[in-house]
Parts: sequence; C-alpha cells; structure tokens
Amino acid sequence: MKQDNLIITKTYNFGLRILKLYLHLRSEKTDIGLCSQLLRSGTSIGANTEEAIGGSSRKDFINKLQIAYKEAREAGYWLRLLRDSKILDEKLAMSLINDCDEIIKILTAIINSSKKEKP
Repeated sequence: MKQDNLIITKTYNFGLRILKLYLHLRSEKTDIGLCSQLLRSGTSIGANTEEAIGGSSRKDFINKLQIAYKEAREAGYWLRLLRDSKILDEKLAMSLINDCDEIIKILTAIINSSKKEKP
C-alpha cells in the first residue's frame, strides 16, 4: 500500500484492525449486532476518506470527510462500550480508542482547513 497520505494510511490500518477484531469477537460469540455496528462504522471511515480523495469538488471532498468523521465518532462509541462492558480487554480497547481519537483529530484538521481555503 502506498504510504504517502497520512489519513489514508491511518484509516486503512484502523479498518484492518477493526476487521480483525470483528472476526475475533465473532469467534467468541459476541452479539452479532454489536459486532456488525463496529465493523460498519470502523471500516466506513477509510472508505469515505478514499471517496473524499476522489471527490469531484471541494464540497464533495469536505462532505465525504465529514461522513468519515461521524463514522469515527460512532466507532469510538462502540469501542468504549466494548471496553466498559469488559467484552474487550482494556489495553486493546485503549489502543483502538487512541487510534480512533487520532483519526478524529486529523479529520477535523483537514475539514477545518479545507473549509477555510479559497476556491
């Protein structure tokens, strides 16, 4: 994978970690609804970021990144829920939550700077 775009790399790697976590949780017979919600939101971050890069306009770019931001917030919610319910080990949960928080900060910075740029 190309390593020259920080947000693409981070969201891809996060999505991969979420996919592996999903497979692990499913093998542990964790509730499928909960696992599916985390999988959907956690992998959607990278997919929407990729779509943003290929956006047809600045407005489209910002819109897709805002969707990625919302999905990252949702993934963080599910991760905190899994941590606090003791379904997920504290150390693993915090590693994923920290990655998610970092992605949220990067997306916020990109969105804010993109909104300030003149067309």
